[in-house]
Amino acid sequence: MKYYIIAGEPSGDKHGGKLITAIKQQDDDAQFRFWGGDDMAIASKQSPFVHVKEMAFMGFIEVVKNIVTILQFFSKAKKDIHTYQPDVVIFIDYPGFNLRMAKWAKRQGFKTIYYISPTVWAWHKSRVYDIEKYVDLLICILPFEIDFYKDYKVNAIYCGNPIVDEVAHFTKDTSFLQKHSVGRPILALLPGSRLQEINLILPAMLKAAQSLSDTYQVVIAKADNIDASIYNHHLSDAHYSTYKLIAHNYYNILAHARLAAVTSGTATLETAIFGVPQVVCYKTSPLSYAIAKRLVTLKFISLVNLIAGKELVKELIQDDCTPDNILAQLNILSSKDKSMYSNVSSKLGEVGSAKKIATAIVQFVHK
Repeated sequence: MKYYIIAGEPSGDKHGGKLITAIKQQDDDAQFRFWGGDDMAIASKQSPFVHVKEMAFMGFIEVVKNIVTILQFFSKAKKDIHTYQPDVVIFIDYPGFNLRMAKWAKRQGFKTIYYISPTVWAWHKSRVYDIEKYVDLLICILPFEIDFYKDYKVNAIYCGNPIVDEVAHFTKDTSFLQKHSVGRPILALLPGSRLQEINLILPAMLKAAQSLSDTYQVVIAKADNIDASIYNHHLSDAHYSTYKLIAHNYYNILAHARLAAVTSGTATLETAIFGVPQVVCYKTSPLSYAIAKRLVTLKFISLVNLIAGKELVKELIQDDCTPDNILAQLNILSSKDKSMYSNVSSKLGEVGSAKKIATAIVQFVHK
């Protein structure tokens, strides 16, 4: 079978790499053509048709500035799919581009599978009707999404969350503390992977941690896509001289952490799976926040609380995201343990999501 896969971001490339590997194990005749990155290239042993580095457009302004390039990508994708004539087109996340491509592909008579649901349950719910009409199979990675799609005629399935697999297959570095000269319990600061998030949220995290720096070793997890100079600018204050900025060790930091302050996003779920008590922080520009308040109808913003169906972790959003409030929550969390997240872990399911997802895809394509 011929599989055409479109991933437009590094995270999608990572999921795509695991998906290709799993499909190859179940379909000996599998052939791939894809938009992706290095992970998908390694798994398929071929180069991407378009690399994700060329598609890194984040936010409204970036999209507008690059609209000509994006329109060219649409045209390029359509021509290439027509030429390749795949048995199925698989879209991984990246909804701004992929939902439009799914609409076109379905109208052309191709089977369509969408892996990682767009967050239509959070905002822009009208997109659910496009999913119902143009996506033959939707593979969700959050259990509560299935309940949402039950109210619509969407063929949606849940096969587990890939993060569960990643954490389960992670091997803890027993020499990590020694390598980084850490002799105290770790207070992990995870300020996100986007520049705006880091510049708005990290200063409050750093100041909050100051009062705890005698008890904890403060460690900032550096995002691979952000230059160290951005962090060092915020760490230039003499009060932060004992703080450590550590790169390429995200899971090792969580595996050794006692407490964490985490920017809302996937990191909140990863922190929970590692069992680290956390406070969730989020702050954006006043204009973006005002728009979001009008569009987003959710009671919570963190994946941990959304999956639990209740406030399991404290969310400090916008004006509440202050050093004093973060510190107060960290003090409360110092008495908590890993058991606080047992409900979330059980809802996510067991290890083996990649194999289950590949099985669902291969069976769907062959029927």
